[in-house]
This record gives sequence, structure tokens and C-alpha cells, in this order.
Amino acid sequence: MEGMTEANDQAENTRSIRDLPPAHYTFKIENFSLFSNTKVDSVESGDFEVDSYKWRLCLHPNGNKKSNGDGHISLYLAFSKSNAPPLGWEVNVDFKLFVYNQIHDKYLTIQDANGRVRRFHGMKTEIGFDQLLPLTLFNDESKGYLIDDCCMFGAEIFVIKHTSKGECLSLVKQPVHSTFTWNIQNFSALDRESCKSQVFAAGGHKWALLVYPKGNSTFEGKSLSLFLTLEDSETLPSGRTMYAEFTLRARDQLFGKHLEKNANCHFSNSIRDWGHLSFMPLDELNTLAKGFLVNNTLVVEAQIHVLTVVKELSGSCADMHGKT
Repeated sequence: MEGMTEANDQAENTRSIRDLPPAHYTFKIENFSLFSNTKVDSVESGDFEVDSYKWRLCLHPNGNKKSNGDGHISLYLAFSKSNAPPLGWEVNVDFKLFVYNQIHDKYLTIQDANGRVRRFHGMKTEIGFDQLLPLTLFNDESKGYLIDDCCMFGAEIFVIKHTSKGECLSLVKQPVHSTFTWNIQNFSALDRESCKSQVFAAGGHKWALLVYPKGNSTFEGKSLSLFLTLEDSETLPSGRTMYAEFTLRARDQLFGKHLEKNANCHFSNSIRDWGHLSFMPLDELNTLAKGFLVNNTLVVEAQIHVLTVVKELSGSCADMHGKT
């Protein structure tokens, strides 16, 4: 377990080896022994910018003796004094620091364990690793970190910015006005390939029934085709789907033996209608004794049972955030 710069915070860190150099900044030091032999307490890099913030690397060649770094190299990521946050402000950061191994052409990577995020704020502008490497190991040329009195360090920084954007997804059963009935009069006289009902509202969206009196696609001339259509599918954000479970129904107007078929669909910008190509054989539909056509009127229904509803993250959904 290695020390961190915050008081009483000896958090664990993880170490790994990788080929890729640091993505954001490399800090090369030549004549390193001159810094350590002259008892220079610390050296700082120039400013470098990541995510609109300016940063510096701060190295203690003989260890930060004020923070349990004696006998080690200490290395810190620091907010540049040119943009240090005022009191009351904070920046949340996940960062990695690096030491280059010149023999193996690899980078020793050091970061906080378990994905820990660090808070920079007005009273804490420097965070890093007190015990980056033991001086005995670092100064040993055979280990590869200090060669010809030259060494290299680096940093990668990911700033976690809160966008305050989110959504609340809920599953609604039996939404208000979930059943829509369409009386199609003069059915046998319909000469169009398809007919659409008036629009109805359910679950915050606009819907319609779509019927092909003589069937559609491979079932043309064989079966009645019936579909539920999401009329405002263009309002769904790109990539968003809306799940629905529903029943399509043809009402038996004589005996109450309705024909029902269930369906479910993830409606989207590209999938706006769903149902059954072969909903009812035309022979059965046109048999008057079956009770589906009475006074040349066909009655079809859509009943929505389950629907996903998405709202901006606020209210009751926001209140649930963080609860177990």
C-alpha cells in the first residue's frame, strides 16, 4: 500500500506495464542527478492542456518528505496556477501517471485502484503518488528507468464532466386509452390496397390501425392483414426504440367469439408498424355466419397492454438515483 497526498489517505494503487506512450503529456528530465544532488525539493513541468484545463507534473527527485515519500520518487498531477479552481469549485479526474523503462521500451503505469476518481478543488490542487518508485530501484541503471542520467515521466487525464443529462425509462401497463375501436363501414366496397384509421393517443404517443382488406405481400388474396402503426415514430431520438405489447382483434358482432392475435415490437424510426400479415383468412371473414361482417361493417381493435415510456431524468426517477 502506497501513500497518497491527501492526509490520512493511504489508498491503494495499481501498476501495470504497457507499450503505448502517455496520451496527453511526456515530461523528460536530463541530468537528473544534478537535481537530486543539489537537494532540489521539486521540479515542475510546463503547463499542458487537457479538457480545457491546464495541468502540470510535479516531481520530487528525493521524495516528498512531507507526505511519507522519503526514499522514493514522488510524482503528482497538479492544477496549473493559471487556472486553479476557486473555493467551492471542483474537478473530478481519473488519471494515470507513467515512468518510461528505457531498456524494455515499456511504460510503467500507476493509477488509483478500483477506478477511484480524485477531486481537485480550491484547497486541493495537487494529487499523486508519494511513493512512485523506491530511489534504490529508480537509480539502478539496470532497471531501465534512469539511463545516462535521463528519465521520462508522463500523464493521461480523463476529466469527468457532469452534463446533467439523463432519462427515466419505465414500463407502463394498460396505459390510459389503451383500447381503440375502428368501425370500417362499407368494407366490401373498399377498393384501396390499404386503409388507415384515425389517429388515437396512448402512452404519450400517436397510433393508428392499418388494414389491408385483400391482404398484403405473400398473403394478398388470401388473408386480411392488420397492423398497429406508431404515427409519430419520427419523434423518437435516433437509435431509440419503444417497446410495446398489444393485441389486435376482429370483433364477432353476433356471438362474441372475437378473433385475437397478440404481438410485440420495438418500434423505432425505421420500424413504425407491426402486426400480422395473415390475421384472418378472407374466406372466414366473408362468411356472414361467422359474425365478423355485419351490415357490411368490420370492427377491429387494438389494445395496448405494455408500453415503455421515456422522460427526462427528473422528479421521482431522479429521487431514486443512488438508492438501493
